[in-house]
Amino acid sequence: MDLRGKRTNPASGATGSLSIGTVARGSGVAIDTIRFYEREGLLPAPRRRASGYRVYDRGVVVRLRFIRRAKALGFRLDEIRDLLALSEDREGGVEAVRQRAIERLADLDRRVRELNRIRRGLRELIDACPGHGAPEQCPILQALGGTDDSVLG
Repeated sequence: MDLRGKRTNPASGATGSLSIGTVARGSGVAIDTIRFYEREGLLPAPRRRASGYRVYDRGVVVRLRFIRRAKALGFRLDEIRDLLALSEDREGGVEAVRQRAIERLADLDRRVRELNRIRRGLRELIDACPGHGAPEQCPILQALGGTDDSVLG
């Protein structure tokens, strides 16, 4: 199965007919999340039984695992949608995927620097606070309630 949920080997036989619960268990993704991804266009619309129940091909599990892993690496849904499209691009897909990963890494590095700055500021406030006394003398409360943002790093 490919990331679109299609068979890659036509001789392999069944495309599968999995219930949404089976897909959820196999992919580690909640049922509500599967429905959300369908609405967002990250998953193809499933076939429906006469009863109205969704029926999925086995490839949807592969696609959901891809989405889940991409999210774990910090990719947003719009970026994941692009990655899924690029996974089908035989010409420039790999180069474009690499570029997206480089951009994601740069964004994560920026966020780590920002979190470290916040951490330093909070550490300074904690160290300056005696942990007792009147609330109006608490450096943490003063920093949170004041107008001087330099205290926060």
